[in-house]
Amino acid sequence: MQKISYVIPCYRSAHTLEAVVAEITATMAGLARYDYEVVLVNDCSPDDTIGTIRRLVAADPHVQGVDLAKNFGQHAALMAGFHQCSGDIIVCLDDDGQTPADEVGKLLDKIEAGYDVVYARYDTKRQAGWRNLGSWVNSKMTEIMLGKAPDLVVNSYFAARRFVVEEMIRYEHCYPYVIGLVLRTTKNICNVPVHHRQREEGRSGYTLRKLLGLWMNGFTSFSVKPLRIATYFGTLSALAGFLYLIFIVINHFTRHTAPLGWASTTALLLLLGGVILIVLGLIGEYVGRIYMCANAAPQYVAREYLHHEEEKR
Repeated sequence: MQKISYVIPCYRSAHTLEAVVAEITATMAGLARYDYEVVLVNDCSPDDTIGTIRRLVAADPHVQGVDLAKNFGQHAALMAGFHQCSGDIIVCLDDDGQTPADEVGKLLDKIEAGYDVVYARYDTKRQAGWRNLGSWVNSKMTEIMLGKAPDLVVNSYFAARRFVVEEMIRYEHCYPYVIGLVLRTTKNICNVPVHHRQREEGRSGYTLRKLLGLWMNGFTSFSVKPLRIATYFGTLSALAGFLYLIFIVINHFTRHTAPLGWASTTALLLLLGGVILIVLGLIGEYVGRIYMCANAAPQYVAREYLHHEEEKR
C-alpha cells in the first residue's frame, strides 16, 4: 500500500487548520488504497497555530507537527516538512482551505499515470487582482529564468514522487525555492484542473515586499540568467554611448559648434549611473548569497517535533 504525505506550511491558521485536516481525513477515507500522514509545519506564527497543531497531533495518529524557532518563510517550512515525511507520494497544499484537498485524487491519478510531479491548475483564482498580476509576471519570469514550459502552471498545490523530494532535500543551503528545485529535478510534469476556493478567514501572508523577495530568491538561487541579462543590457548601453559619442564628434566637425545639450547629457549620465547601480546590486545579491551559504546560514531551525503519543510508545 502506497503512503501519501501531506506537507502543509502553517502561518496565521489557528482557525482554519482543523477544517483542512478534517477534509484530508474525509478524502482519504474514500481513497482506501492509500495510507497517509499529515505534516504540519508552524512557521513561527504569531497566533495560536502551534496550539491548534498540538491538539490535532494529540487527537490523530496520522498527524505530526514541526515547530520552527523563527519565521523562515513558506519554502523553508516546506523543506522542513519534506525532511520529516515518509510517504511514497508527497502532496503540498495551503493551510487556509483555498486549495481543495478533496480533489487530491485528480493529482494522484496523474502520478499513477506516470508523471513525476503534478500541479493543480485553478479554474479561477479567488484572490486580489494584484496577486493575479503577480502570478502572471512570476510565470513569465520562471519561463525565462528557470526554463518552465510556457503552458505549465506552477503553484503551492502539487503532488510529487518520492525520488523528486529526495533530490530536493539534498539542497541544504539557505534561501530554498521549491519551484526551482522541482524544475531542475524533472521535466515530466503536468497540470490537472481543480477549483480554487474563496478565502474563508484572514488574508494572505504574502505582501508585495515578500513576493518580490521570493521572486528574487528564485531567480538568483537557480539561474545565472539575470547576470547575463545585465551583461547584455550593459553592452547595449555602452554601444549606445559609443554611437552618441560618434554623433557628437561628427556634429562638432560638420557644424563647428559644440552641442548645448546639458539636459540630454545629464539624462544620459543618470541613465548610465542607474544601469551601473542595478548591475552592481545584482552582483551584490549573488555575492551576498554566496557569503550566507559560506557561513552555513540555516535553511530552518526546528524548536520541536510533535508526534502522537501512541507513536512515541
